[in-house]
Amino acid sequence: MASTSASAGALLHHVRTGRARSRAELVALTGAARNTVSARVDQLITAGLLEEGGRGWSTGGRPPKLLQFNSRAGCVLAVDLGVTSVDVAVTDLSAQVIASAGHAIDIAEGPGPVLAEADRLAQQVLAEAGLSTADVRAVGVGVPGPVEFSTGRPSHPPIMPGWHDHPIPHAFSRYDCPVFVDNDVNVMALGEMGVAGSDQDVLVVKVGTGIGCGVIVEGAVYRGAQGSAGDIGHIHVAQPDGREVLCRCGNVNCLEALAGGGALLRDALAAGLPVQTTRDVIELAAQGDGPALELVRAAGRTIGTVLAALVNFFNPHRIVMTGGVAQAGIPLLAGIREAVYRRSMPLAARSLEITVSAAPDLSGRIGAALMAVEGFLDEDSVDQALAR
Repeated sequence: MASTSASAGALLHHVRTGRARSRAELVALTGAARNTVSARVDQLITAGLLEEGGRGWSTGGRPPKLLQFNSRAGCVLAVDLGVTSVDVAVTDLSAQVIASAGHAIDIAEGPGPVLAEADRLAQQVLAEAGLSTADVRAVGVGVPGPVEFSTGRPSHPPIMPGWHDHPIPHAFSRYDCPVFVDNDVNVMALGEMGVAGSDQDVLVVKVGTGIGCGVIVEGAVYRGAQGSAGDIGHIHVAQPDGREVLCRCGNVNCLEALAGGGALLRDALAAGLPVQTTRDVIELAAQGDGPALELVRAAGRTIGTVLAALVNFFNPHRIVMTGGVAQAGIPLLAGIREAVYRRSMPLAARSLEITVSAAPDLSGRIGAALMAVEGFLDEDSVDQALAR
């Protein structure tokens, strides 16, 4: 079916995502007049966003000139803030990483020191890439807590003390460009979809210090009314033995308090395992340690009970697990699959895929870059920029 829009921004999107590679294909795709398409393509070429390459196959007349997106028409900064780490990358406008840097931090140090360090790393990676502040077209930031997407301000984040309502975009005002801030799981979900995107319904579940879920509806992040969709870490999970575990949010028996990274470490220490960090528990399980394997599998089963309810409600094509605990791989997946396939309705689970991310360490930075790119190259934003 032909697209209803033939604006310059829409035409750029079609070329950028590979849907069209020539003026003729854009005309066929949009149903717009050839002169209209040609004029808008010329605008995009003049603005440096499109460029002409070689010749395509002829269908009888002169071979068409091929169009391609100029991913070098600027760069974006991708900032991935975790509870215990900060990673910053500079990418081109196709989210290809040019340079990156990062190290351990404590998010509880507060927005001042943490964002100052993120900005310092941003300057460092720009210098490494031979780029300047003026080359930055947008900044994307992922943070480990609920965010009001329209303002870029965290809202009562349970594991980010001192961050409530902080205007994160202001920390990057030196770049004089749009700054987009979102929950880290939504950002990771974008990263999992990749540059080409998808038209599927997908749940991207991060299991790290906290537990969250990025909800992808027909290829786009679904944020809900205020931006808190997918906060599954604080869904209540009843315990068969009646025990109550206090969560950092103040409630008891939240999924995060029972199966997150902190819970895994707590239960491992209680079982007398020789561990100091959650990563130690994961590595012990990877070495085949029986008690560690059972703890990881049990965490998977607990997570799976919540995911089963989501599968029945949302009926996704697939579920992708990411985050530090997800690096446990097969034992965690085994527990999740056991609970999901046992508790989901047969139709909902019939063709459901449950996998671990192929690049859990990278998806946060790639997703932050894609968020920035998509914001900068949004159809309306492109049209307004060309009008100016």
